[in-house]
Amino acid sequence: SSEVDQNLAWLLGLLHDLGRFEQVRRFGTFNDAVSASHARLSVELLRADGKALLRRFCPNPADDELVLAAIGLHSAWRMPDGLDERTRTFCNLLRDADKIDILRVNCQEPVESIYGIDERELLESRLSDTARQGFYQHRTLQRSERSTPADMVVSHVCFVYELVYRPSLVLAHDQGFCYRMLERPFVDAQTREDVAQMAAHLRAWVTAQLAEKSR
Repeated sequence: SSEVDQNLAWLLGLLHDLGRFEQVRRFGTFNDAVSASHARLSVELLRADGKALLRRFCPNPADDELVLAAIGLHSAWRMPDGLDERTRTFCNLLRDADKIDILRVNCQEPVESIYGIDERELLESRLSDTARQGFYQHRTLQRSERSTPADMVVSHVCFVYELVYRPSLVLAHDQGFCYRMLERPFVDAQTREDVAQMAAHLRAWVTAQLAEKSR
């Protein structure tokens, strides 16, 4: 039923970052690249002791594999083939919500807590050609394609290109965090010009997508 699905979606939002607690406990960081996948840690915790923790939140075992799949894949660069339609739907829903939340965090939390560097280092960084190309190819960037702090910002902005559901795109546009991220006062003149052009391009792309999806 619709209510059951709404409750399941809410549950995924509640549990998907559970592994962050274990990540900081074990490694002292929230950075997956230098520790472990927080999504995988979330699944490990929910599977532990015969799924004891999962049972506390999800009384219906029939939903176990869907919940674990959605949580385990929420931060993956790409989803695997072969997922059934319902599982893929919830995976996409959680992934959209996570992307939108990351855009918000980028604008509301200190740079140090997001990237592990001070704001000056971010503002003095430059954009790589690889990140610039990925942006205009309208795709998210793999971790290996990001070489500078400015690349990290652009890689998060690129989340907008792969939002699956129209309400997600509407929300990202209305909140405006994806545009604000490109309004940082970068020191390098070329980087400032690049991100200004990117912001204009992104607004135009989103506007066109929303007009197309409304037909």
